[in-house]
Amino acid sequence: MGEQPIFSTRAHVFQIDPNTKKNWVPTSKHAVTVSYFYDSTRNVYRIISLDGSKAIINSTITPNMTFTKTSQKFGQWADSRANTVYGLGFSSEHHLSKFAEKFQEFKEAARLAKEKSQEKMELTSTPSQESAGGDLQSPLTPESINGTDDERTPDVTQNAEPRAEPTQNALPFSHSVMDRIFFLFYFSAAISKHWEAELATLKGNNAKLTAALLESTANVKQWKQQLAAYQEEAERLHKRVTELECVSSQANAVHTHKSELNQTIQELEETLKVKEEEIERLKQEIDNARELQEQRDSLTQKLQEVEIRNKDLEGQLSDLEQRLEKSQNEQEAFRNNLKTLLEILDGKIFELSELRDNLAKLLECS
Repeated sequence: MGEQPIFSTRAHVFQIDPNTKKNWVPTSKHAVTVSYFYDSTRNVYRIISLDGSKAIINSTITPNMTFTKTSQKFGQWADSRANTVYGLGFSSEHHLSKFAEKFQEFKEAARLAKEKSQEKMELTSTPSQESAGGDLQSPLTPESINGTDDERTPDVTQNAEPRAEPTQNALPFSHSVMDRIFFLFYFSAAISKHWEAELATLKGNNAKLTAALLESTANVKQWKQQLAAYQEEAERLHKRVTELECVSSQANAVHTHKSELNQTIQELEETLKVKEEEIERLKQEIDNARELQEQRDSLTQKLQEVEIRNKDLEGQLSDLEQRLEKSQNEQEAFRNNLKTLLEILDGKIFELSELRDNLAKLLECS
């Protein structure tokens, strides 16, 4: 049956620095999916998180583990098997509380599963000890050594039973193949969904940036035209001032008019400076838009690589299915051969029993 995800959330993943044992080292650049998995074949719970195709968390929950909330949005737990301490940073206190509740729930389930397995081991060990004690107390007689006719047939059958062990040993191989098939299928699907969502977001952002870029380009052209018009107006006003200074006989009126023109020129220069600053800002926005376009192209290329890898994983999955089917056919053939061998062995045992009876009768007659 393999592992099944039973709860998922998103968080930033950290690990304790193995050198200092004090500082946190981030293992993911952004928030990633952190999931609880249940393995029904081994009856264990695990915490798994992937950053792309790399497993950054693979922690098996044991009854001795404790999840500690160190702040409103941060929690941690120690994994003695991995010899590290994991830390998770959540976007809200609610997500942290929900994760902590699930941790406690699955920790209790792991404890109960461990107790049940210990009880089963104790129950199976107790009858075997009693039967061993009974065998030691029974006296040695010719019947106990040679056995009666009724006792010998089951003994031969019991000695033949261990030959079925190859079939039982072959079962874990099929379980491991199924686990690998499920692991490849689930994580290839998760990676494809993740990159599809990223591509959809980038397409939306690209459309918005394209519209903003077109609008900015149109505004730049309009402001350039206005700037040229202002420059022409300034040159015309300068010429007008010169003409008025040469022609006018009223110096005071000319001086007043010149002051007004100079004030107008200053206002136009200030306006021109503002427009130049606006043009610089728009140029920066255009550069940012180009960088985002390059990021989009890079992510598109990564998505194509993931799709190619997904096809490779599908090929591996098909190959594993064929191997599994072949293994099952071989097991079925082995079972049939073993059944035939047991039937032949039962017949031989029956013939030997008849032969013993006949020999016993001949001895009695003689």
